Amino acid sequence: MRKTRYPCALTIAGSDSGGGAGIQADLKTFAAHGVYGASVITAVTAQNTCGVRGIHEIPADMVAVQLDAVLEDIPFSAIKIGMLSSAEIVSVTADRLRVHGATNIVLDTVMLAKSGDALLRTDAVHSLISQLLPLAAIVTPNLPEAACLLQRKTIDDPDEAAQSLLALGANAVLLKGGHAEGNELVDVLLTREHAEPIHFRHPRLQTIHTHGTGCSLSASIAAGLANNIPLPQAVEQAIGWLRQAIAHAWPLGAGQGPVHHFWQFWPVGEAVE
Repeated sequence: MRKTRYPCALTIAGSDSGGGAGIQADLKTFAAHGVYGASVITAVTAQNTCGVRGIHEIPADMVAVQLDAVLEDIPFSAIKIGMLSSAEIVSVTADRLRVHGATNIVLDTVMLAKSGDALLRTDAVHSLISQLLPLAAIVTPNLPEAACLLQRKTIDDPDEAAQSLLALGANAVLLKGGHAEGNELVDVLLTREHAEPIHFRHPRLQTIHTHGTGCSLSASIAAGLANNIPLPQAVEQAIGWLRQAIAHAWPLGAGQGPVHHFWQFWPVGEAVE
């Protein structure tokens, strides 16, 4: 029998009961890229398109057991980290990833939900920087998250901010520009291998249905790495894929609807521009 390589990726994140972000978005994204997905759940959230109603953290020792169970058994080619909630969960995640020699780690610094609800405790930010940032192949903050990591009120110069994040210990940074003003979005990629930043420029899509964009983008990058795509190309491919997922987003609920992870396979309606 001929052996077939199955690309596998792991998501370590919180559950979104509305299905648009978190674990649910990550697994959909992996599947859309032809990657087998497994999960370690760090928190259960009660949320919908309008906001977060409640958060229940999974005990840190149970997070460790989940990590050991899957990392001992499944050959992951990439790992995406999302909502970790507490310093204890950050620490146990970093510890088990080091023990198991995990690589191709994509760290999405999930701090706020799309609705503005806090998803990471303030005291966990230092642990995230000191323990997980150096393990990650790439970190993917938006502008408010980058400001928090750098202990600033705002980000005035994205290129400089990306360089400062590298100085904190990151191996590569994708600084997302969706929170900036204007009709053009600029995402900045900076790696230790290349002195000059790479700018991905694209017009803003006119839609409110953007629930789960950060989770889906980081999961798409992880899927690219799992498929042996070099990091800069994995980032570029993920940005292009997500733009189409936003353009074909589901107009569900009374708030910000979820992006359409399977836009390549079936339509929802006419794409926005």
